Amino acid sequence: MRLMPKFLSVKEVPSLFWSSPKALTLRPPLVSVLFLVIGLTLFGLGEALLVAASVGVSPWTVLAQGIMHITGWSIGFATFITSFVVLICWIPLRQTPGIGTILNAVIIALVLEFLLPFLPTFDHIMLQLGEAILGVLVTGFGGGLYLIANLGPGPRDGLMTGLQRVTDFPIAWVRSGLELSVIAAGWILGGTVGLGTVLFALGIGPSVAASMYVLKKVFRQDEITD
Repeated sequence: MRLMPKFLSVKEVPSLFWSSPKALTLRPPLVSVLFLVIGLTLFGLGEALLVAASVGVSPWTVLAQGIMHITGWSIGFATFITSFVVLICWIPLRQTPGIGTILNAVIIALVLEFLLPFLPTFDHIMLQLGEAILGVLVTGFGGGLYLIANLGPGPRDGLMTGLQRVTDFPIAWVRSGLELSVIAAGWILGGTVGLGTVLFALGIGPSVAASMYVLKKVFRQDEITD
């Protein structure tokens, strides 16, 4: 009897009906672009929910805070430099960019800008944690949708899939390990870690993996193996 849920053993992004044949293409299928945009919009909504919950920022923002603390840079510039360094790490991992790599930054930023003011905020800690958990689940589902579109991952998701291919570890464990490492680095540098930060770090990997597992099972394009 297996004690570990099957989705925690997912090791690859599935190919479904909205998957583009190539990540780097000037003429992507319309259905791939549609699911890319939907997925990134949900991804941005999830991150906005985490911000609105006010129980801790995302792990990569903690790292940006730490870099800001030791360099004096703005948090926006620190985030930009971090993303640029992550993209450089793609080279040895042989990751392929696409329009999704660019739209990742654009769409998520727009969603945060325009939706965040309309999201509810709470004073009770249980409601705040509930909103944070919902944010992690929505982010994971959006991440699954847009990664399956195969039009290029964002910098951090590309690092995740690249490391998975090199290590052959399950996606959930690779992402959780990556996020926890980023939290540790950011905290050492002076970033602020909250309960929501830890929830995101531990939950985003399993959430993305579970989303891809369920989507693959629902659309039944490929047989799911143990």
